Amino acid sequence: MIPLSSRLADAQAHISKTWRGAPRVGVVLGSGLGAFGDTLAGLTKISYSDIPHMPRSAVVGHAGNLCLGEIDGVAVACLQGRVHAYEGHDADTVTFGVRLLARLGVGAVLLTNAAGGIDASFAAGDLMLLCDHLNLTGHNPLIGPNDDALGPRFPDRSAAYDPALRAAAHRAARRAGVTLREGVYAGLMGPTYETPAEVRMLRALGADAVGMSTVPEVIALRHLGVRAGAISCVTNLAAGISPAPLDHKEVEETARRTRDAFVALLSGWIVETAGVIG
Repeated sequence: MIPLSSRLADAQAHISKTWRGAPRVGVVLGSGLGAFGDTLAGLTKISYSDIPHMPRSAVVGHAGNLCLGEIDGVAVACLQGRVHAYEGHDADTVTFGVRLLARLGVGAVLLTNAAGGIDASFAAGDLMLLCDHLNLTGHNPLIGPNDDALGPRFPDRSAAYDPALRAAAHRAARRAGVTLREGVYAGLMGPTYETPAEVRMLRALGADAVGMSTVPEVIALRHLGVRAGAISCVTNLAAGISPAPLDHKEVEETARRTRDAFVALLSGWIVETAGVIG
């Protein structure tokens, strides 16, 4: 098995042959939200299939491209889709993309996902800024021998979702005229949606939304010392709250419907983040 650091170096070397820029902000685009990557100025798009060791998702709504370019003069490296543990990938594979963003030199990574709403006041199409998470996946990307060159054995996560980036998101939302909720995200393994009983449990634990990604990526980023922020697009209400059976098509349709608000918010957040990280 090729060491993770060597795989990341191979991927970085390939990208540097195609794009000579130096990204300041990294972005991860979740289910149905990938169209944002095509809005970058001076876009360079590299298929994951062309990047050494880069995993490719088989899930609908995850295009599988690295998009490089700018938003209002800020250099951005954008993952147009991610892989998930429920596809059969191990933790190193699931977090390879965000670790590659860190390797490219970004000062912060902004993650997005599609989530089910648990807070009864949420509606499909709401945007929720993550202030914390519950890792209920049963996995952690830091299990195994620690590479001290990457980060400490026992990283602190008192502020896993960077407070300054969260404040920047709220500023961007106000300027874009977008309503931005805030709450706790529960990360589960999937691929099944939760049962009504599980949703009641999650609500009792303090979760406001639930999904199948983001948590391992944020753990890996904080281990590397990279600042992280995340927004969920509430694409459906969770089981027992929604009156209809849950369907991935609903996830994609709601993400498309909220695209304009999402693009405006994310664009502004990138600019604000660049100011925060200096």
